[in-house]
Amino acid sequence: MALDIKPTRSELINLKRRIKQTENGYNLLKMKRDGLFHEFRTLLSDMIAAREELVGTYREAVQSIGLASAIEGGLAVKSAAIAISRHPDVEVTRRNIMGVVVPSVVGTNLTTSIDERGTGLIGGSAYIDEASDSYSTLVEKIVKAAEMEATLKRLLVEIEATKRRVNALEYVVIPQMEEARNFIQLRLEEMEREETFRLKRFKNK
Repeated sequence: MALDIKPTRSELINLKRRIKQTENGYNLLKMKRDGLFHEFRTLLSDMIAAREELVGTYREAVQSIGLASAIEGGLAVKSAAIAISRHPDVEVTRRNIMGVVVPSVVGTNLTTSIDERGTGLIGGSAYIDEASDSYSTLVEKIVKAAEMEATLKRLLVEIEATKRRVNALEYVVIPQMEEARNFIQLRLEEMEREETFRLKRFKNK
């Protein structure tokens, strides 16, 4: 890089200003990287806990639907599922975490009351109601886990990209600029010594 620049004082001033700006940008990127990593670690802990809850809820739902099928019969369970008038709906929007756009997942109609299931108080079954409640809870936890997992992936991609930019500035860009600055300073000092020597020779003559 030093070979591609002109050793002038104006170039030295501009280069020093660019180095300062680049160092400020480097510090900001480091802060962003550290902040994103902190968010990632916090969310990862929550995600691990959410996954464990999801697995436990899934097992409970499978047991409850198995019990309902065994006691009430598979046809009754299917009929109760078809009778439900409202179905789960998921809306995905965007939110911002330290400049990173991540999904925000909101579910509606994830749970249903006895009236909404269409079976009524008389035609219903406690076992089917329990299975329905278990699966409603399962759907809620799936929506929550899906949002957290998608957010983790986006954060991880941004962390890696920010880390690459930080490393490029630290190990390539800033050292090259400092090398160019040192080259200009040495060249200007050398030119100043040559000019001083020339003036002395001229004075002696």
